[in-house]
Amino acid sequence: MDWLGIIVLVTSFVIFLGLSVPIAYAIGISGILTMLVSMDFLPAVTTMAQRMATGLDSFTLLAIPFFIFAGQIMNRGGIAIRLIDFAKVIVGRLPGGLAFVNVISNMLFGAISGSATASASAIGTIMHPRMKEEGYDENFSAAINASSATTGLIIPPSNILIIYSLASGGVSISALFVAGYIPGIIMGVLLMAVGATYAYANKYPRAGKVTMGEAARKTLDAIPSLLLLVIVIGGMIAGYFTATEASAIAVVYALILSFIYKEIRWRNLPDIILKTLATTCIVLLLVATSIGLSWIMSYENIPQNVSKGLLTISDNPFVVLLIINFILLVVGVFMDMTPAVLIFTPIFLPVVAQQLGMDPIHFGIVLIMNLCVGLITPPVGTVLFVGCSVANIGIHSIVRPLIPMYIVMIISLMLVTFIPQLSLFIPKILGF
Repeated sequence: MDWLGIIVLVTSFVIFLGLSVPIAYAIGISGILTMLVSMDFLPAVTTMAQRMATGLDSFTLLAIPFFIFAGQIMNRGGIAIRLIDFAKVIVGRLPGGLAFVNVISNMLFGAISGSATASASAIGTIMHPRMKEEGYDENFSAAINASSATTGLIIPPSNILIIYSLASGGVSISALFVAGYIPGIIMGVLLMAVGATYAYANKYPRAGKVTMGEAARKTLDAIPSLLLLVIVIGGMIAGYFTATEASAIAVVYALILSFIYKEIRWRNLPDIILKTLATTCIVLLLVATSIGLSWIMSYENIPQNVSKGLLTISDNPFVVLLIINFILLVVGVFMDMTPAVLIFTPIFLPVVAQQLGMDPIHFGIVLIMNLCVGLITPPVGTVLFVGCSVANIGIHSIVRPLIPMYIVMIISLMLVTFIPQLSLFIPKILGF
C-alpha cells in the first residue's frame, strides 16, 4: 500500500496552513506537489488547471451565486426583524424566551438565506442589544447566537448541501434538502434547552404579554418571508424546477419582498451585487481547487488507502463511524467548510457507502453537522468571529459559555449518526 501521496499531501497542506497561506492556494499547491509523486511538473500543473476549469463547468453550481445573492438581499431587506417578531410571538413568554427567540430566528433566517454567517450577523445585530437590555450575559448571548446560526446550513435550502451533492457524484439535492429538517430541528431544540437552563439558573424575566391583535399582525407580517421556504423547497419536491432554478426564483422573490418592505432601494443594488460577487469568487475558487485536489487524490488512490487503513483498525461500523466523526470534527476546527466537504467526501463516502452500507444522503447530513461544530470553534471558526464581532467581545470571552452548546451539538450529531431514520425518514416518505 503506497502512502507516499498521503504523506506529501498532508505534510504540505499543514505547512501551508501554518504559514497562513490562503486556503485555496494551499489546496491547489498541495495538490500539485502530490501529483509530482507520479508525474513530471508540467503535466501536473496542466492537469490541475484542467480539472479546476472542468470542475466549475456545472449547471448545478449556478445555484451557489444565486443563493448567495438572495442571502445578501435578505440580510438588508428587513426580513430578519420580521422573523424575530414572529419568533417572539411563538416563544417569547417562555422562561429564557429571548434565547429561544434567538435560536428560532436563526433557524428560520438561516434556512431562508442558506448562510450561517449572514444569519449570525443579521440576527445577532438585532438580538444582542435586546438580550443585553433584559439582563442576559453578553457572552452567553453571543454564544447562543453563533451556535444556533449553524442550523441554517442543515435546514434547507443550503449552499453546502449543493456542494456535497457535487462532491458525492450527484446525490439528489432535493433529497438532501428535506433530509436536513429533522436533524436541524433536533439541534435547535437542544440549543433552546441550554438557553432555558441558563435563563432558569439566572432567574431572567419572561417577555411581556403579547396581545392577540399584535400577535396576528406580526404573524401576518412574517408570512411572506416564510413563504420563500415553501416556494423553493415545495417547487423542487414537486418537480416544478431544479435547485438552480429555485435559487434564481429565491433572488426574484427576495428582491420583490425587500422592495415591498421598502428596506432596499435601487441605489442599494450595486453594493449588494459587489458583495455577492466577492463572496461568490471566494467560494468558487475554493470549489475549483478542491475539485482538482479530489481528482488528484483519486488518481493517487488515496481514498482506497484511507479506506483500507480504517478497516484495518476495526471492521465494526460503530467504531468506524466514531473514528470518521472524530476526524471530521478535528478537520472542521482547522479548515473551512467548503473545501472540507469537497476533499473529504470522496475519501470517506466510499468507506461508509460500500463497506458499511450507509446511505449517501445520511452521510451528507452527518458530514455537515460535524463541520458545523468547527464553524464556532477557534482558530478558524468563521461564524464564531462574526458572532464576536457583532457582540463586540473577544473570542476568549465566548469560549466558556459555548461549552454546553458544543456538548448538545455533538449529542445531536451522535443521534443523527447512529439513528439513520432521523435524516432518511422524510426523503423516504417523499420517494427519494
